[in-house]
Amino acid sequence: MQNKKIHQGRNIKRFREMLGIKQEALAFDLGEDWNQKKVSLLEQKEKIEEDNLERISDILKIPVEAIENFDEEEAVNVIANTFGDHSIGYQKNDNPIFNQIEQVLKLHEEKIALYERMLKEKDEMMARLEQLIQK
Repeated sequence: MQNKKIHQGRNIKRFREMLGIKQEALAFDLGEDWNQKKVSLLEQKEKIEEDNLERISDILKIPVEAIENFDEEEAVNVIANTFGDHSIGYQKNDNPIFNQIEQVLKLHEEKIALYERMLKEKDEMMARLEQLIQK
């Protein structure tokens, strides 16, 4: 297996984009001496200084090791080899929700029935109180 170089700047860009963070926002979080252009230049560097790696990893809330070791080509190969035979991935759902709309409607119907019973009981109570007052 050949030893491939990991492009840390590109990895920062990939993780930043996956998290929906713009270069301007990352620059703002990095501090006053940073701007969008400086972040862009950083993302072009193959190797990033350790202190910058740690600061960016804290901001993006991902481990430094992820930036140092993520190999996009290798990840694509794993996915291609896993699903290359047109198989489908299987995800087990231990908490399936069937007919969610029907469940919500049933809950609303039960609440409405409860309120109607309460109103009926209130009306009956008021009628009894009126009878007592008249006596």
